[in-house]
Amino acid sequence: MKIPKPSDEEKERFRALVPDAPGVETKPMFGNLAGFVNGNMFMGLFGPDIGLRLPAERRDALLAGDGRPFGPADRPMKEYVAPPSSLDDAQLGELISEALAHVATFPPKAPKPRKKRA
Repeated sequence: MKIPKPSDEEKERFRALVPDAPGVETKPMFGNLAGFVNGNMFMGLFGPDIGLRLPAERRDALLAGDGRPFGPADRPMKEYVAPPSSLDDAQLGELISEALAHVATFPPKAPKPRKKRA
């Protein structure tokens, strides 16, 4: 599976859309970027697409409209949706806030211990 790489402009837009909120951080992930709250991913970048982890009802409503599955075509991330590309950044920001609020209710994820190199 080939993982698409976002352009520098897409990375900057993503970083600008990540809310400045307690517990939120942006990390690289498989050559893309992801936004986490308390260790749980609430938004991600996969090539040019932004994906959000929204409550099931909201996600299903977007998929029934112009939203798309997020991630690789052969293995999309079932808990995430790529909102319609027709949304402007203000509309997308509202969905991002919903995703952040949803995922912030999850228990914090403990960091994985680093493997020691031999």
